[in-house]
Amino acid sequence: MATHLINVLVVEDSPVERELLLHIFQSDPEIRVIAVATNGAQAVEAVCRERPDVVTMDIHMPKLDGVEATRQIMGRCPTPVVILSASSSYNPEGEKAFLALEAGALSVVRKPSGVGHPGYAEEVQDLLQTIKLMSEVKVVRRWFRPATAPPAPAPLPKIEAPSSVRLVAMGASAGGPMALEHILQGLAGRVLPPLLVVQHMAPGFVEGFAAWLHASTGFPVRVAVHGEMAQPGHAYLAPDDHQMGIDASGRIVLSDAAPEGGLRPSVAHLFRSVAHAYGKQAVGVLLTGMGRDGAAELKEMKDRGAVTLVQDEASSMVYGMPGEAISLGGATHVLPLEQIPAILAKLAGTKESVS
Repeated sequence: MATHLINVLVVEDSPVERELLLHIFQSDPEIRVIAVATNGAQAVEAVCRERPDVVTMDIHMPKLDGVEATRQIMGRCPTPVVILSASSSYNPEGEKAFLALEAGALSVVRKPSGVGHPGYAEEVQDLLQTIKLMSEVKVVRRWFRPATAPPAPAPLPKIEAPSSVRLVAMGASAGGPMALEHILQGLAGRVLPPLLVVQHMAPGFVEGFAAWLHASTGFPVRVAVHGEMAQPGHAYLAPDDHQMGIDASGRIVLSDAAPEGGLRPSVAHLFRSVAHAYGKQAVGVLLTGMGRDGAAELKEMKDRGAVTLVQDEASSMVYGMPGEAISLGGATHVLPLEQIPAILAKLAGTKESVS
């Protein structure tokens, strides 16, 4: 039985790195490179002409860089874009990788270092796995910030707040960096309970992602450390290859517990921990992402009295995780992304019902 090949457009201006990528992809029988572009302008035209399943995107290129090329692709011919970055740190290279996520790219992975490098095999495996996962995303929606004055916001729904909110737990996957940036920008400067966040991300990028989020939103963001007390007004990202939970005293618990659904960290582990430790004194938020991580556990939070917020389909880049949570009955409220910061602020700041 024939296997459907994943058609890939390779965008890379370096001849050496381009040849390495072609070698890697040609070694996998499930992947076919259908075109190559050497700058961002070529990339945009090639995407609209060739209709690839996935684009691998370099960052620094002539004519259009990877950020602007991604933005134009999302506007003209929405396609899964995977950013290949030589740096995972918050430096000029790494910052552009996160800006490309903001522009609509689904994922960022480390650019393979070259045959013979100690981490080469692992980097190749991460890249091939990401290509295959992103190729399954059939509907990619770019959430645009309007260039002109936006219409008047819709009234916020009435939400019955619990007696007090001691913790907010969030989960996201593909499209999550952009959604998290929007939420944290809307919460910056407010007095809030601690926020614990699991964002699915390629290994090595979480420290740079935390630094970028902090710089771009003004909200204090850091990678969680085992045993530390979660502080009000701070967001904590789950580190690479650790499950993150919390105990009833507010102490963060990191562990090497087994992956859930192949994921470590997993949203499922975080939500389950929060449901047991905080019950109705927590808020759960499930954002854009593929798959079903955290959907059943969000329902568990709801069943224990927590308010659970799920991003709606129209504002989700990928509706897998939110859609699954809704189908399971796990959502107290289904909200457009733009309403989530205001709802969180009101839930955290009042003991009355909010409207």
